[in-house]
Amino acid sequence: MNHYFLPTWTLFQREVVRFLRQRNRVIGAIATPLMFWFLIGSGMGRSFRPSGASADFTYLEYFFPGTILLMILFTSIFSTISIIEDRREGFLQAVLAAPVTRGSIVLGKVLGGATLATLQGLALCLLAHVAGLSVSVEAIAMAAMVMFITGCALTGLGYLVAWPMQSVQGFHAIMNLFLMPLWLLSGALFPASGAAPWLGVVMKINPLYYGLIALRHAFYPIDHPLLAGQPGMRFCLMLLIGVTTVLVLINIQLTRQKPGRNP
Repeated sequence: MNHYFLPTWTLFQREVVRFLRQRNRVIGAIATPLMFWFLIGSGMGRSFRPSGASADFTYLEYFFPGTILLMILFTSIFSTISIIEDRREGFLQAVLAAPVTRGSIVLGKVLGGATLATLQGLALCLLAHVAGLSVSVEAIAMAAMVMFITGCALTGLGYLVAWPMQSVQGFHAIMNLFLMPLWLLSGALFPASGAAPWLGVVMKINPLYYGLIALRHAFYPIDHPLLAGQPGMRFCLMLLIGVTTVLVLINIQLTRQKPGRNP
């Protein structure tokens, strides 16, 4: 058991320490979603209000869970860039040559990225009152659980893309092609109920859609208008756990193969 836990813990710890030492990365991961939230939320103001919401409901409040999701997305996905950097520096080859299981390598990366994403999401929760939300300790704890599970799924996705990549530039090109559509179609900017029928179907097969609903379940009571007709918290979490499990298993099999080479 120790031969599995120790490598996982070591890679997890390295991921966290490495991130915290890169101040520009920390600032960028936090500042970009905050800028989106403030500019878009303030620009829309009171021009959007879901059916049944109170008169003081603003777009800043609607957009707040989506901003948390964006922060988790950026941090989780881009934490896997280290896979490409580690290959260039020779660290990855050393890890692969060591007598450690491939599962511990994948879990170390996934847990590290998800933890970083959760910590930043919790930091953003400190601004909940600015958005007009009154959140309890229980709500924050529930939101942290949702953030962590969503972060695991997104880090697993980033790992899947980064492993065969030969350059950081290629990783950015591929991820930018999927990142923003994945987030935009989560319901962060607009509800699925008001979208075109075909777009609503696409949104409902997007795992991030359920991550966003789970966050709203954490912040709002079950009878809130934003949750009307939406899946329950348990269903959302089970779906996210299922996606995470599939991605981790795929990544373990992928890690057993020869990684891509730099040209």
